[in-house]
Amino acid sequence: MKYYLIAGEASGDLHGAFLMKAILRNDPQAQFRFWGGDKMKAVGGTLVKHYRDLAFMGIVEVVMNLRTIRKNFSFCKKELLSYQPDVVILIDYPGFNLRMARFAHENGLKVVFYISPTIWAWKQSRIKIIKKYVDRMMVILPFEKEFYARLGYQADFVGHPLLDELKEEKQVPKEVFLRENHLSEKPVVAVLPGSREQEIKKILPVMMAAAKEFPEYQFVAAGVKSVSPAVYSDFNIPVVFDQTHALLRASVAAMVASGTATLETALLNVPQVVGYKLNILTYFIGKMLVHLRFISLVNLIMDKEVVQELIQFDFTAQNLAKALHDLLENESRRKEILAQYAQMREKLGSEGASERAAAVVAEVLQQ
Repeated sequence: MKYYLIAGEASGDLHGAFLMKAILRNDPQAQFRFWGGDKMKAVGGTLVKHYRDLAFMGIVEVVMNLRTIRKNFSFCKKELLSYQPDVVILIDYPGFNLRMARFAHENGLKVVFYISPTIWAWKQSRIKIIKKYVDRMMVILPFEKEFYARLGYQADFVGHPLLDELKEEKQVPKEVFLRENHLSEKPVVAVLPGSREQEIKKILPVMMAAAKEFPEYQFVAAGVKSVSPAVYSDFNIPVVFDQTHALLRASVAAMVASGTATLETALLNVPQVVGYKLNILTYFIGKMLVHLRFISLVNLIMDKEVVQELIQFDFTAQNLAKALHDLLENESRRKEILAQYAQMREKLGSEGASERAAAVVAEVLQQ
């Protein structure tokens, strides 16, 4: 069978790679053509577009890059018509992928969406597009299936792929990680400023200003290879590239930009404080459109504040240092967070998300 996958971000590349491996176990002759990254490329097939050329963060940034985005739409449409896949698998990246769902469906292609758009946060009207153009929607957060049911759509809850990804990856002993990255024996605090250049430039300076208050700790940034090393070079901080999980396993606490990284940090049992900052115009537009109590996946899944969130104007070096001090020095606070992490893990369900997702794809192909 021929599969066309579209992932537009680093997390989508990771989840897409595991899904491709699961598909291959069901269909050893599978042919893949995809938008994604190095992890999907390592599985096999043809990488058409790298996600580093696709990730535009925020409303203002999207408007500024409309010409490039339009070119990508046009190119992708030609790709689908030329390749004629047996199924199109859209992985997150909703602004782009929902439009491609419509185009693919209208041209007789089967469409599966893996990792739902956050229509429970904003743009609930997207359910009309999903009902009309998506053959199957696979969700990975426990509350999403019930949400879709209330809107009259049957989604498939497959579980969160991170559970599988963390289980399968090779664990690096802390002493080996420290030695290979030329780090000292000081306790490590992980700095996860995001995966896009735009957000790193806004978030990392605040995190580094807070780090100055803790000379007894070493702060280490999780870098991504899709971002130029020069983005990190203005800061006096060691950077380890594509070793986020090894870094977290070696850390006593973490400062984390909102996103999948907050869930990764929780699943690796590292107490964290979450911080985020947007372009000011994007922030105010978002405030009018998005109505959520929380932005971190940990708090959203638990429906309460498990980890502290510092957003926009609250995201200052002073506030961040105060929150981090509480994580490092208050043992009861640390124990409370870890206990909540354990409950969150139970809510996520069992491992095997990628296998269940691959089974849904197989069902669609058989219909």
